[in-house]
Amino acid sequence: MNDLQALLLGIVQGLTEYLPVSSSGHLAIGSALFGVDGEENLTFTVAVHVATVLSTLVVLWKEVAWLVKGLCRCQWNDEARYAVNILISMIPIGIVGVFFKDTVEQVFGSGLAIVGTMLLVTAILLAFSYYARPRQKENISMRDAFIIGLAQAAAVMPGLSRSGSTIATGLLLGNKKESLAQFSFLMVIPPILGEALLDVLKAIRGGAEAAVGDLSLSALSIGFAAAFIAGCFACKWMINIVKKGKLIYFAVYCGIVGTVILLTNWL
Repeated sequence: MNDLQALLLGIVQGLTEYLPVSSSGHLAIGSALFGVDGEENLTFTVAVHVATVLSTLVVLWKEVAWLVKGLCRCQWNDEARYAVNILISMIPIGIVGVFFKDTVEQVFGSGLAIVGTMLLVTAILLAFSYYARPRQKENISMRDAFIIGLAQAAAVMPGLSRSGSTIATGLLLGNKKESLAQFSFLMVIPPILGEALLDVLKAIRGGAEAAVGDLSLSALSIGFAAAFIAGCFACKWMINIVKKGKLIYFAVYCGIVGTVILLTNWL
């Protein structure tokens, strides 16, 4: 992977992590177009995902500070309830990460057919959430947090958008648009950091050189910076999009891209 490829893939990751079009799917498409090695791409993917987590912390720093201050009071308050919901949402993805990590890595190298299929699933989810009119709830309950967490766990499949799946699931459950985007972005921070830690430990055990392959420090740094900057813009943009309820446009986009990928793969 050269520096230009890293720059482009970093921008793609930063934008698509928050937009409901699947960052993993678009990274897989970009890697296939550039001919990037699968193992090398996995290391790069972890790095740019951490970059987008940092962009979330920057954009939502007020919400993060609110949570931390509330938790420091050691009381059962709104902040504590919110933090518990985030912890509950992490249970499904934690199970997948601990017990099925190797299987997930194999899926990432299985070709673009799975990406196209999952993009179509994303399109269906977004369309359903757009047209559904469930009864509105004031707050995200623990039950809803767990179900949204299940959607996040399912979104480890390349092409199935994490933000699209979690936000669409929350909307179908009747949660308010204003709170869903924020919750969706905050709930992904611990799992991604945990994934990064596991990969760092794996690199230490196997040798850092073996983990990164031919990926240069320059390419990794450029991709990281590009993902961070693009992520800051996309995070703010996506919060406004969810509030305005315009997810149907992304359903159309995912449907078109998924269909093109499947047709190209079969022809």
